[in-house]
Amino acid sequence: MPGAGNSCTLGAVDQRPIIVAARFSLVAAVAVITYLAITDRPYPLVESVPDKLSHLAAFAVLGLLADYAFPTARFGAAKILALAGYGAAVELVQSFLPHRQASLLDLVADAAGIGLYALCVPVLMRFPVLRRPAKG
Repeated sequence: MPGAGNSCTLGAVDQRPIIVAARFSLVAAVAVITYLAITDRPYPLVESVPDKLSHLAAFAVLGLLADYAFPTARFGAAKILALAGYGAAVELVQSFLPHRQASLLDLVADAAGIGLYALCVPVLMRFPVLRRPAKG
């Protein structure tokens, strides 16, 4: 039967560009967040946002990007631990920088951002345009 081995159905959207874009965006976001976390250079736009709110927003976005970048794995322990580990690594690095300081409250805000994304997943999946790419 022609096309029997093909997992795509007629009219199905190719999800690979979405996955690639999400992976690129995840790497870019991690690079920007890491830079902002370790630089001593002030950025007025960044500094105008309350610190804990920026942590919450950053990790909610990282959660979304990680989820869309690796759609074959549900948003579960592996993704959550990877994101929390990244947050902990940033705080560890900041503890060694003279112009920064580590904060347990930052880790709490990071976890709240991850949790916020996790709570939003069922709602997001109700909208066709926001559904994660199908398992390929």
